Amino acid sequence: MAQKPNPRPAPVSRDTDRSQAAILKAARDEFSEHGFAGGRVDRIAERAGVNKRLIYYYFGNKDDLFLSVLENTYADIRQAEQGLHLDALAPIEALRTLVTFTWHYFLAHPEFLSLLASENLSRASHLKQSGKIREMHSPLVQLLDRLLERGRADGLFRAGIDPVQLYISIASLGFFYLANNDTLSVIFGRDLREADALEERLSHMTDLVVGYAISEPPEGETACPPAPGRSTRTS
Repeated sequence: MAQKPNPRPAPVSRDTDRSQAAILKAARDEFSEHGFAGGRVDRIAERAGVNKRLIYYYFGNKDDLFLSVLENTYADIRQAEQGLHLDALAPIEALRTLVTFTWHYFLAHPEFLSLLASENLSRASHLKQSGKIREMHSPLVQLLDRLLERGRADGLFRAGIDPVQLYISIASLGFFYLANNDTLSVIFGRDLREADALEERLSHMTDLVVGYAISEPPEGETACPPAPGRSTRTS
């Protein structure tokens, strides 16, 4: 009797990939709107158009699903940063580009800020379980380190700048403004979300960051040159 050939391994189903992507997107929206504590797997299943059991099959439990959302969220911004090709730009231009990108990314992805706020409420309990979050951020630190070193070599940037501290400052300058925009607008009696206010904030942030990074200029020269195309305000 002839032996039957071994069946070929089944290819990875495109439906599986689509289902997982739909679940992650639905979970991102659910958790960004309601936080981890308020997020409901039932609503995620409804948003994604899948059976709730499929979520548990792919992601295990709610905590693991939230961690997957966080990892994907960080992966998206880190990948976008690599697409800036900062190594190909002059140091000051590269630094301004990173500040501008970070600001516009936060504006375009409010869910990113919401998810980070929710995870901080739980003292990063989910990220502490991640086996890849630190590795994911290593290229960013290396990118900034190279940028700072190029600036120092050109006599533009001062020595002793920690790339991690620099990035935290860049992110926090935008994060705080946007996360607290409603209260700040009431306190200071200004609509800090209007277009002019957002543009002014970006100019302020870039000047602060570049002004901190550059070395002491020769006497009589401007410490922080204005960004190209931006006029200097006069009183």
